[in-house]
Amino acid sequence: MLKKNEKPNIQEGALRVVTAADFTAEVLASKQPVLVEFSTSWSRACHVMDSVLQALAAPKRTRGARASDTCEGKFKVVKVDADASLDLSLCYDIQSVPTLIYFLGGKPRLRIVGTASKGAILAKLKPFSE
Repeated sequence: MLKKNEKPNIQEGALRVVTAADFTAEVLASKQPVLVEFSTSWSRACHVMDSVLQALAAPKRTRGARASDTCEGKFKVVKVDADASLDLSLCYDIQSVPTLIYFLGGKPRLRIVGTASKGAILAKLKPFSE
């Protein structure tokens, strides 16, 4: 447990990890849409998705990339450890990792199970941004 003035140990460029304690504030009450990855530390597929989601959440684009290649403030990307947050995993019926759930207005609107490319994720999210 973190002490009052202690900051979480998050590696540079790593996705923000949300726990059951802050899920309501960070996801359900968020004014902007949130893409949540339910993952585990032991899953190779989750490690693959981490790099895809980091690329999506990256604040700046690489040379030659289009603005549509990143979320650029359109939505935030967070991660939930499915093993450490079993209540959330049960609540959202997580049966396989990685599972991505897109929350809009605090409600789950889209679910992607398994790995997906950045382009595939953006294509599935496009109808929600129009």
